[in-house]
Amino acid sequence: MLISIVTAVFNRADTVADAIEGLRTQSWSHWEHVIQDGGSTDGTLEVMHGLADHRTRLESGKDGGIYDALNRAFARTTGDIVGLLHSDDLFAAPDILESVAAAFADPEVDAVYGDLLYVAKDDPARVIRTWNSQPFRPALLRRGWMPPHPTLFLRRRVIEIHGSFDTSYRIAADYDAVLRYFRQPGFRAVHVPKIFVRMRVGGESNRSVERILKKSREDYRALRTNGVGGVGTLVMKNASKVGQFF
Repeated sequence: MLISIVTAVFNRADTVADAIEGLRTQSWSHWEHVIQDGGSTDGTLEVMHGLADHRTRLESGKDGGIYDALNRAFARTTGDIVGLLHSDDLFAAPDILESVAAAFADPEVDAVYGDLLYVAKDDPARVIRTWNSQPFRPALLRRGWMPPHPTLFLRRRVIEIHGSFDTSYRIAADYDAVLRYFRQPGFRAVHVPKIFVRMRVGGESNRSVERILKKSREDYRALRTNGVGGVGTLVMKNASKVGQFF
């Protein structure tokens, strides 16, 4: 089972190096790393080339933003399973891909996800928030639930049938994609109750009040477009984050 790990690079060289080195320590070695770089000129490309091996698929050039970059990378993957590793995130342990592969041993499983730690930008050992998820039930979508997206791995067929990111969303394309996939009849998702990823805080969706408001507007559009809910669902989605700080 080949696992394709997709990375769109929009961060400084040291965090990208951390992400790549964490991938290289995984006990499951049957992976490829498909990297889409936005035309870095700060030394990041040199760092990535220095860490690359025969499993690395690196492309650099101008793109239309993070979701466009991820879509370009998705199109270049060859694995049975596809997952994300954002360029400032870290796999939480060396056996994450092994756990993912074990869950996908059942050919009927469409998606696998785990739990997530939000950590300080310059100190990944310092935990800010803990996102412990739960087993998926379709009814959860109307309560504002979604899996921690950085921990989500998908069977390739899911993306091929239902599409990748809708780039008309600038911040919430990941939520739209989750709703589009998980609302499908008979969709089978497995929650592995362990921390998959350490995610540095300060991402695109929460770096300012303006961004937070824009994210909420886009979340609402995704809910309505996918016929999952409305204002009440959005309120429950945002309220669910409070408990992650305690």
